[in-house]
Amino acid sequence: MDQEKIGQFIKQIREENHLTQKEFADQLNVTFQAVSKWERGKNIPDIAVLKEISEKFHVNVDELLEGKRKLQKKNKNVWLWIGLFLLFSVGVFFVVNNYSKGDYEFKIISSKCADFHISGSAAYNKEKATIYISNIEFCGKEDLMKYRTISCVLYENEKDTKTKISTCPEGKNQTLTEFLRGVNIQVDHYSTQCKKMTSNTLTLEIHALTDENKTITYTIPLQLNDQCK
Repeated sequence: MDQEKIGQFIKQIREENHLTQKEFADQLNVTFQAVSKWERGKNIPDIAVLKEISEKFHVNVDELLEGKRKLQKKNKNVWLWIGLFLLFSVGVFFVVNNYSKGDYEFKIISSKCADFHISGSAAYNKEKATIYISNIEFCGKEDLMKYRTISCVLYENEKDTKTKISTCPEGKNQTLTEFLRGVNIQVDHYSTQCKKMTSNTLTLEIHALTDENKTITYTIPLQLNDQCK
């Protein structure tokens, strides 16, 4: 998933509808600063917001993730009918069903560890898949220690095999909260096998090194809610 390409496409949609960043943000109930970050490729909307952009501006979610239109836009009614293939349940947990071969299905990524709040998403179809974790917050006992280094690793655990699938840039002389504030994890072309997308085998590990050379490790099991059809 190319964040800059997605951002440019969102900007194109906004300008086609003759909206300022503030007007566009108001329609999506977000801040104009969030829209600015999307358009500059600094972040991407979460799945719920992508759905809302799709519905309000008659754009296929698949195209939003690709950052380009697959078909020539003829009129808004056509895109409205294309958008009707999306069926989301109310609230945070939703399932996208009845997709054509090239379209994406989604899962919400969350933490099964009480000390961490994690939000992210997985988007996949028969050809490829992407994992995106956009927010990690430590909500356990207050930790004001500045660690010499902090790093994190995303693993997939299958039976007795532990496979590293992504890492985040190392932080230095930071508290855990300061470090997590800047962490975004993106994995392109992750396994598209249905069993691997539903077995909740992802784990995030955070390693913090103290000035006394003691390593503190946080192991955070992740959950992909929803089930493959």
